[in-house]
Amino acid sequence: MRHVRILAQRQPVDEALFEEFAADEARALGTTVEVRWGSVPDGVLDAARAAREDGVPLIVVTAPDTAHLAALPREVVPWTLRVDLTLCEPDASPGLLAHIQGRGIDGVRWALRTICHRARRPIERVRYGPGPDQFGDLWLPDRPSAAGIVVLLHGGFWRSRWQLDLMDALAADVAERGMAGWNVEYRPPDRHGWDATLTDVRAALDHVRELSARFGVDADRVALVGHSAGGQLAVQVAADGGAVRPTLVVQLAGLVDLLETHRRDLGNGAVPAALGGTPEQLPQRYAAASPIERVPIGVPQLVVIGRSDSPDLREMSRRYVRAAAAGGDEVELIEDDGDHFTVIDPGSRIWQRTVEAATAVLDR
Repeated sequence: MRHVRILAQRQPVDEALFEEFAADEARALGTTVEVRWGSVPDGVLDAARAAREDGVPLIVVTAPDTAHLAALPREVVPWTLRVDLTLCEPDASPGLLAHIQGRGIDGVRWALRTICHRARRPIERVRYGPGPDQFGDLWLPDRPSAAGIVVLLHGGFWRSRWQLDLMDALAADVAERGMAGWNVEYRPPDRHGWDATLTDVRAALDHVRELSARFGVDADRVALVGHSAGGQLAVQVAADGGAVRPTLVVQLAGLVDLLETHRRDLGNGAVPAALGGTPEQLPQRYAAASPIERVPIGVPQLVVIGRSDSPDLREMSRRYVRAAAAGGDEVELIEDDGDHFTVIDPGSRIWQRTVEAATAVLDR
């Protein structure tokens, strides 16, 4: 992607810093960016049409309380992406590439990454349920027939501001390695409750059978890969069982001990907010959700953690590996340089080690 255009609505933000930040991130991605300050939503249609005519994607940065962009015709929206600096109701306008919200100015970074990564590979958006959050993006390799499939579960402490775009880079990477990447969105518990989240993740994993029938990917070679809170979800659905049994579970900086995560207040109350209460109030739910309480899960596992990540997460990861091994699981700990997000950077050494170890299991 050689150039990206941003239409930003004026709001309480330092415009010079905003433009500098966008330019720096674009440069790091090998592209350029042009920021225009204008009226939203009145100027969006003209900006989207101009962007389409020029063959460039458009990021629309809206002010709080801006209406949905549903008035945009479908012919101008395939490369239109919305960013809100504040947390708001998701914009489900037809054809909108993505809606990143609640991440502040940093949301522009993720928007640029989304555009650049999506320009690399053919992608099929596939729905596994009727709701607006019940879908996944299937990143296809050059030869999808009989390719293994990597199911990707994003993290973000189960909070709705974090979405599947976090895993776009990994989805593109595995597709370029000859595997299919099934990057899953799901209903977040802060808006829909814990049961809805689990139902969606299970349905998305089971939908691999449908993907196999439609695209020819191999439903018997499945790596279930979760980052942070997504790692917890990966272990729980694997332990619960379903129509699709993963060949391998990979936790990237996973939340492996929910009791201790709550007691140490990692994520500022994220665990009780997601599960709907404290361990004292919901002991059975915590027992079912906490990975360290579920071992052995009977599936080979990789537990991956950066040395610069939280020392609490590193300590819990090591305890988890010992507990899983003691229970009889095949489990490997991968520690290397990096922080919480290095593990989802395809250019990092820790990801290279992870994908090589995962491929060795899938190719047995």
